[in-house]
Amino acid sequence: QVQLAESGGGLVQPGGSLTLSCSASGSITLINVMGWYRQAPGKQRDLVAANTRTGSVNYADSVKGRFTVFRDNAKKPVYLQKNSLKPEDKPYYFCYVTGIISEGVFHGSPSWGQGTQVPVPS
Repeated sequence: QVQLAESGGGLVQPGGSLTLSCSASGSITLINVMGWYRQAPGKQRDLVAANTRTGSVNYADSVKGRFTVFRDNAKKPVYLQKNSLKPEDKPYYFCYVTGIISEGVFHGSPSWGQGTQVPVPS
């Protein structure tokens, strides 16, 4: 079983920057994809950025050029550096992982963190 723990959230003024981190723990041999989703109250959860262990990165159009997702290797924390934050940026961020090998078994379903808040007042 994988546990995810996010940190780094907090109130940010428009135009400000913040970096979130997410650590995975448990009996993990390899994690294929680590990334971030975000959500506004009452809205669906949308992909922000994802990073594969081979270095491929995917961003939502709304964050391209402002956000950067990075990780050191297949098992270390994943980070989301956010610049030029806007009030319309959804405030709840969730770390996720998928494509995990744990105790010799491949797990294709995603695991989620509890979420962290990054409100940007208007």
